[in-house]
Amino acid sequence: MEIAQLIAERASSDIISCDEAMHIRDVVAILAEKRIGALPVVRAGQVVGIFSERDLIYAMAAEGQACLDKTVGETMTSPAITVEKSARVIEALALMTRRRIRHLPVTDNGAMCGFISIGDLVKSRIDEVEHEAEAMRNYIQSA
Repeated sequence: MEIAQLIAERASSDIISCDEAMHIRDVVAILAEKRIGALPVVRAGQVVGIFSERDLIYAMAAEGQACLDKTVGETMTSPAITVEKSARVIEALALMTRRRIRHLPVTDNGAMCGFISIGDLVKSRIDEVEHEAEAMRNYIQSA
């Protein structure tokens, strides 16, 4: 399955993102309110980074609560690791595993068109394996 199929029913306008000039304090409030672990950081429609729980932890460890007054642009992970919407789910999973990340902006010719988590990909893979197992059971029963 391609990432495009995974995000097909999601509107790109529903992607929650932040601007690099936002204060960490404000972005943390969004993460908590939406119960999410990361936000893509966008400038002029282009993903310039990602701000995640890990970025917050690293900033807190280095500077304490003073980091909350810094901007996201000062602490985000940049450049963002992205995946094209034409990539296969298994390729995105491999990328996340190799790079030890849990969120990926999805791009279409450089422009962000989606945002996926490792949970999205694992669920997709489980559904695919269950479908294959059911097809195998049906084949064996009909043989």
